[in-house]
Amino acid sequence: MLQQLINGMMLGSVYVLIAVAFTLSIGILNFLNFSIPGLFMLGGMISWVLISMGVPPLLAFGLAFLIACACALVVEKLTFSWMKGSDHEVPLVSSLGFLILFEQILLVFYGSDQQAFPKVIPNATLKLGDLVIGSAQLLGLVLSIAIVIGISRFLKKTRVGRGIRAIAEDTTTAEFLGINVNVVVPLIFLISGAVAAIGGMLFAVNYSQVSPFMGEEVGFKGISAMIIGGMGSVWGAIAGGLLIGLAEVMSIYFLGSDFVDLSVYGLLLIILMVRPQGLFGLAQVREKL
Repeated sequence: MLQQLINGMMLGSVYVLIAVAFTLSIGILNFLNFSIPGLFMLGGMISWVLISMGVPPLLAFGLAFLIACACALVVEKLTFSWMKGSDHEVPLVSSLGFLILFEQILLVFYGSDQQAFPKVIPNATLKLGDLVIGSAQLLGLVLSIAIVIGISRFLKKTRVGRGIRAIAEDTTTAEFLGINVNVVVPLIFLISGAVAAIGGMLFAVNYSQVSPFMGEEVGFKGISAMIIGGMGSVWGAIAGGLLIGLAEVMSIYFLGSDFVDLSVYGLLLIILMVRPQGLFGLAQVREKL
């Protein structure tokens, strides 16, 4: 049982990253960026493409990261910035269009089948009694925790981070105080895209498979994690991601793989019925950011 809890936390760490990426977008910009699952996919797929071409893994991950970040900035320019005078639904649908575009580009070149991701991390294990933790799993968990702590400290301790929080409170007031919204908004897209891309790489390394559609299911669960934790709350996204990871692993352990989605989305429904604002609640959103 304890081993399953550990496995759930390891899986949940991937959902945490995608949930945090969504949270930064909706909590600060009030914009649900549907391209985030596509950026998650790009992180994993481009890494696989480059490694398959013989590029050293570290360089491949670095290049995939930079490409995903560049794509995130393109999404910002062609959705949020270019269409900011339009109705709210227009940039939202446009970001969904980018998700489909990213998927279709990879689909044309590499097909829809899942591709085996090569083992790039030594297959070492950490044994604590009966517990077994793989090196890739441990790396994913540690890196996820480090990223979330880094983002939290960045938002609270730096001048730019305080500017971002000011925009989350009131864009007009932030501009009056001299905060350059035209710089901060692309930065939010860049950070959320970078976090999503890292999540895609960790998923590929941990589960040894990638596909053009790998972001969709993880994206749905990332949104669910964000809702469970409380819309806009970074720490709520962490709680939601870990809960979904645990629910998924435990449902496989006790009920079988056929019940995974039923368990995850059933948990989402129950929490919304009991606490519609999520675990951390809307009243705490700005404080937690």
